[in-house]
Amino acid sequence: MQENKEEIKRKSQRETTASPNHFIRKLVSEDLKKVAQGGHLVTRFPPEPNGYLHIGHAKSICLNFELAREFEGRCHMRFDDTNPSSETAEYVSSILEDVRWLGYDWGEHLYNASDQFPPLYDLAIKLIQLELAYVCDLSSEEIFQKRGTLTEPGENSPYRDRSIEENLTLFEQMKAGAFAPGKRVLRAKIDMASSILPMRDPILYRIVDTPHHRTGRDWSIYPMYDFAHCLTDALEGVTHSFCTLEFTDHRPLYDWLLEKLDFHDPPKQTEFARLNLSHTVLSKRILKQLVERGHVSGWDDPRMPTISGLRRRGYTPKSIRDFCEGIGVAKRDSTIQMARLEFSVREHLNSAAPRAMAVLNPLKVIITNYPEASVEKITAINNPEDELQGTREVPFTREIWIEREDFLENPPKKFFRLAPGREVRLRYAYLVTCQNVLKNADGEITEVHCTYDPETRGGNAPDGRRVKGTIHWVSTSHAHDAEIRLFDVLFNVEDPMTSDPNSDFTAHLNPGSVEILKQAKLEPSLMESEGEQTFQFERMGYFIKDRDSTAERSVWNRTVTLRDTWAKTQTKAGRKI
Repeated sequence: MQENKEEIKRKSQRETTASPNHFIRKLVSEDLKKVAQGGHLVTRFPPEPNGYLHIGHAKSICLNFELAREFEGRCHMRFDDTNPSSETAEYVSSILEDVRWLGYDWGEHLYNASDQFPPLYDLAIKLIQLELAYVCDLSSEEIFQKRGTLTEPGENSPYRDRSIEENLTLFEQMKAGAFAPGKRVLRAKIDMASSILPMRDPILYRIVDTPHHRTGRDWSIYPMYDFAHCLTDALEGVTHSFCTLEFTDHRPLYDWLLEKLDFHDPPKQTEFARLNLSHTVLSKRILKQLVERGHVSGWDDPRMPTISGLRRRGYTPKSIRDFCEGIGVAKRDSTIQMARLEFSVREHLNSAAPRAMAVLNPLKVIITNYPEASVEKITAINNPEDELQGTREVPFTREIWIEREDFLENPPKKFFRLAPGREVRLRYAYLVTCQNVLKNADGEITEVHCTYDPETRGGNAPDGRRVKGTIHWVSTSHAHDAEIRLFDVLFNVEDPMTSDPNSDFTAHLNPGSVEILKQAKLEPSLMESEGEQTFQFERMGYFIKDRDSTAERSVWNRTVTLRDTWAKTQTKAGRKI
């Protein structure tokens, strides 16, 4: 059954309260107590600079930096930049910006795996000298074919027994660029019959003929991720390495490398469940395809689950940190509903975001008994949740815009907004009553004519009469035109990657993931907004001004609705979200 807002709120509060006791926090606390005179925690966040960070990375960022903060240790920011074919300086810059934006600082501890290329090469030489590594001439396809299966052992490479001297010579020639990519690799000599596939003589170094974004063409060979990752941790003095569950099968290789290379106090690796979020994908490879194929406008498209996309959509650092803390850290994979992420941003913006009035689908209202040339300054509250945000003045005139959906000529029984002969409250202003409407040749309503009660300034009737409906408005002569972008989920199925194994994941893209409204009208105070400030458009949701805005016309992205209306719609349609 779909969780409603209150259920989500109670569950989030329980998890937030319980999260300080998650298993990794307990493990760290116990480990530090075992060290004489108290241990010093060193964690790290080690992204590969081959794409933009997404909400799944935010979980790891928060875990590593928050643990370091709590236990008075430090967290290293390190780029595992060992594959120049897919890494760029653009990705490096975006990652640094995202981590800073989330509220974390690594101080002087910014590192790159490429900083360690010389010592990593020396460690590879040491393995060759110990007869624990060899140069192999098999192609990648041949290596895969000889690897074996989960039930059958692999087959030794015919080059496995090369002498130390020959391996040293060939490895030096690989480094000097004497061979083309794919001609030779350096492999560990472990056990081709091991029950653990990553232990069957894994590749440690390969030849890459692509300039590195930091080292240029200084190197022709590059360490594989599994070789560099654990050794770079050890070289940096990392005490605890937190990885997602897919690295569990690789831990025996890490332990083997650290033991054979005489690292006596190696990092302690612990695996936890990665974040899976419904109705999206959290794979940099797939997200890159979405960008390159033009399904989205870029890595920071507001529909993307990237941190830059969420930021452009109006999510706040606090809302993302609260979300990551609230879902906790587990040992088994699960899928978190999109509604949980939306709940976190609603909770924060409800107290933080100033209010404003904006009409997205305008219908003109003329108050026939209001003075034609009069302009009143109506006092509006900026945020009822925070009186320190104060008030603002909004111009009120004879002609105003209201939402077209706030008027019905033939309303149903429980429609409490404007209709012929019905009185409603204009937010902060007056009570008005509809007298008649004007229509065009197609029968479409173009104007609604009302009268107002001048004794009801502020929206309250002195005689105590009850008025159920309250609607927002914008003065026509003071309104600013705007483009509004309303976003929905990017995919129309919960798990785009497994819902239909025989189809392309792009077949599940939601064709209605964005709706653009070009005739919106905004109150004038919104034109003064700058930077990444999110507003609550009263009754319409939370919105942030987009970077596509110009001096003549502003563009606004809806961060999230005021309620989880999408969830209710999908539940009624028979789809679980």
